[in-house]
Amino acid sequence: MRLKKLLCACALGTLTFAAAAQGSYPSKPIRMVVGFAPGGAADLVARAMSEAFGKALGQPIVVENKPGNGSSIAADIAAKSPADGYTILIASPSSISVNPALNPKLAASVRDLVPVTKITTSPLVLAVNPATGINTVPELIAAARKRPGELNYSTSGNGSAPHLGAALFTLVTKTEMTHVPYRGGSLAIQSVMAGDTQVTFGTSPSVLPMTTSGKLKALAVSTRERSALVPSLPGMREAGLPDYDIEFWYGIFLPAGTPEPIVRKVYDAAISAMRQPQVKATLARDGTEVSTSESPAAFRSFLAEDGKFWVNLVKNANVKVE
Repeated sequence: MRLKKLLCACALGTLTFAAAAQGSYPSKPIRMVVGFAPGGAADLVARAMSEAFGKALGQPIVVENKPGNGSSIAADIAAKSPADGYTILIASPSSISVNPALNPKLAASVRDLVPVTKITTSPLVLAVNPATGINTVPELIAAARKRPGELNYSTSGNGSAPHLGAALFTLVTKTEMTHVPYRGGSLAIQSVMAGDTQVTFGTSPSVLPMTTSGKLKALAVSTRERSALVPSLPGMREAGLPDYDIEFWYGIFLPAGTPEPIVRKVYDAAISAMRQPQVKATLARDGTEVSTSESPAAFRSFLAEDGKFWVNLVKNANVKVE
């Protein structure tokens, strides 16, 4: 009888805590951790939705940039934060699937995080420095084959989607280019504009503003077909590479152990924010589309399948930790 009463008391305590968490959360500002430097795609997505997200939650969102190690530093910070809903991570396949595949010893993995929802999807954009004289994908392939290893491609870090995009390109085309990783997408793009590197598979928000100003020459999008987000650029099939196809996403995560009522509140607020016309318009201008999950459970299922693609790519392209 005493054991039964103890179990009932524990169950009641858990329910009381969950109810209290749901009722009082949030009562102070919330930090949103971004694994890349200001000006990169993740940062632009975070800032585009942070105001509407904060309004939906009833507290301001403070964006914190924690670049480094292919966004693994940010994932580690989030995973080690209290599971109280006051630290939210915006993450991509890099920190969730790719980096753990590259380095199983990483402190944080998807097991240490609670998937909440996918928020955006977009193609990568293959672009070059205009001074290269390269104007098409076939011309890039020819240049890479003529000068193996001499063309340098910049990325937002080892294991990032731009890195994997370029790795798949060299795998499919049987070419060789040299990887030059930076601590963020904006730094990687600046290096191509400056001529320190010649090629990038950048995220749309990082690349497109520079192509419209003529500082970069865009060749194609990374999806097999043309993208309605960037209708002026050919898809990879049209560019002569029908076996090439990569799409990139960002999602929201919380530390493992976050109470379900808080997870649901964050999910509902994120969905509300991403439905706002101004958020959609801001992201669309940079070639990014709002794409949300039906539920946290649906996002978990998506990650299980999506992770297989990225892990297989890491293995097939022989991508290593540098």
